[in-house]
Amino acid sequence: MSPEAQAARAPQPATAAGPLLWTRQPESFGAAGDLGYGLEMLAAAKQGRLQRTVRLYRPAPTVAFGQRDANLPGFAQAAQRCRELGFEPLVRKAGGRAAAYHEGCLVLDHVESHQDAIMGAKSRFSLFGELLADALRQAGLIAAVGEIPGEYCPGEFSVHGVHPADPEHKVKLVGTAQRVVSGAWLFSSVIVVQDSAPLRQVLTESYAALGLEWDPATAGAADDLLPSLDIDAVAAAVRRVYGDYAQLQDRPMAALLDQVPAA
Repeated sequence: MSPEAQAARAPQPATAAGPLLWTRQPESFGAAGDLGYGLEMLAAAKQGRLQRTVRLYRPAPTVAFGQRDANLPGFAQAAQRCRELGFEPLVRKAGGRAAAYHEGCLVLDHVESHQDAIMGAKSRFSLFGELLADALRQAGLIAAVGEIPGEYCPGEFSVHGVHPADPEHKVKLVGTAQRVVSGAWLFSSVIVVQDSAPLRQVLTESYAALGLEWDPATAGAADDLLPSLDIDAVAAAVRRVYGDYAQLQDRPMAALLDQVPAA
């Protein structure tokens, strides 16, 4: 089935009740600070101190390793190569394998309190995967949900793009991860928009040190497929499709920081 047909058949997200706060973080808190702040938001949602919120930001150069990666014999070497290439190695609490991102990416941290957060975990992967694929299509790409052979940090609900001149050339554009606690969930998405070469390099060296196989051709950015795309265009498309999911309410980052201070 073609990506166009997949898009036509994709389920549309139902509009959720109540406003969803929408916050654009103007600058990174640093690799560890950004990752940690998502967890602070999750804790605040669990405690009822934070209503449903999405935070968007451009991250500092980071390689987020999975828990399994950290237990491999080559982890120390992989972390060292990351530092040498200007990326901070971190171990995230969510699952998956190593994923790299930098200022050419857009990260979304979406938190909501929920009485039974575990129950809907898999459906959220499907819902937000389709939502973000739709955003990339609205931005001008051919995009679909689904793992592509050999991709880094493989996942059933990764979002990939298709080169317009070569339907066999597919690259991973969005990786997602989820952290669920009793009473709340955090769904994080990384959209790779620009400057894919440094990401391929650090992933190649990290995966080699860890002894993991992957295909570097699967790592790309949205502007590899459509050179005119930039962060602002993708952010605008994401906002449009999120507007079909929920009633959005803009909130300054300063107001979020007043409620959930950064460490």
